[in-house]
Amino acid sequence: MNVSVNLPGLNLKNPVMPASGCFAFGKEFAQFYDLSNLGAVIMKAATKERRFGNGTPRVAETASGMLNAIGLQNPGVESIITDEIPFLKNYHLPIIANVAGSTVEEYVEVAEKISPHVDAIELNISCPNVKEGGVQFGTDPALAKEVTRDVVEVSNIPVYVKLSPNVTDIVGMALAAEEAGASGLSMINTLTGMRIDPKTRKPVIANGTGGLSGAAIKPISIRMIHQVYQAVTIPIIGMGGIESAEDVLEYLLAGASAVAIGSANFKNPFICKEIIEELPAVLARYGFSSVKEAIGGAHHEKVETPVLRS
Repeated sequence: MNVSVNLPGLNLKNPVMPASGCFAFGKEFAQFYDLSNLGAVIMKAATKERRFGNGTPRVAETASGMLNAIGLQNPGVESIITDEIPFLKNYHLPIIANVAGSTVEEYVEVAEKISPHVDAIELNISCPNVKEGGVQFGTDPALAKEVTRDVVEVSNIPVYVKLSPNVTDIVGMALAAEEAGASGLSMINTLTGMRIDPKTRKPVIANGTGGLSGAAIKPISIRMIHQVYQAVTIPIIGMGGIESAEDVLEYLLAGASAVAIGSANFKNPFICKEIIEELPAVLARYGFSSVKEAIGGAHHEKVETPVLRS
């Protein structure tokens, strides 16, 4: 069974990688299995300066998912280049840097510094848990186009733009990124949510709102990828609630060329390895001889999905 996938800048031995923010920089998970098994790794977000993130509590469980408002905590791009990337270079896998910022200039500076050290950039214009930057770039097509264009200009590697689901027109955002020169898309980031403690009558998370991830958001992500696949020509890395090899197949059929696994790593640190091992049998069970054959497989018949225009 051929499970390899070739994307711009990324020759993946299989389509499975851990999602940014749910795998840190791999050191903890390397104690459980050989990271070379992964198709690639997407590192935790890098910003210009060290960030300590939001106040605690920052995580809360929900039915079939979790809320988080970490706030892009990271040691800063210089430390990531010096202290984290050399460790990942010990493994035979492509490295994707998640780049975040508060201004266009900050995005550009971080991308310029880190691009010589990694294989691709995931441009994070969709974090819902920071006051400046993040989702404000991911909900305005003009801003998304501007920051994508400027980052592409200074990067000598492919740029994948991570889209926010917190918009009325996901296709419009995808087209803006493609027109600005993105090599691919990552979708989706978390949905903004909230829980309230009945005793205190206050939000459970100190930030008030947080990003909802996990199995609860999978149908939303599948729908958005299905819509976007029909509108763009660049590849999609799909994510949102993947917990099994059958989930991976569902994403491939919707139009994803590869997938990233997030929240499930917290429940089962072996989840990526297990899914990689199970994927060939699942593909064979449904009549596929390769991953490539399954990509976009749900589009042989036209399915109308509603498009909301702002």
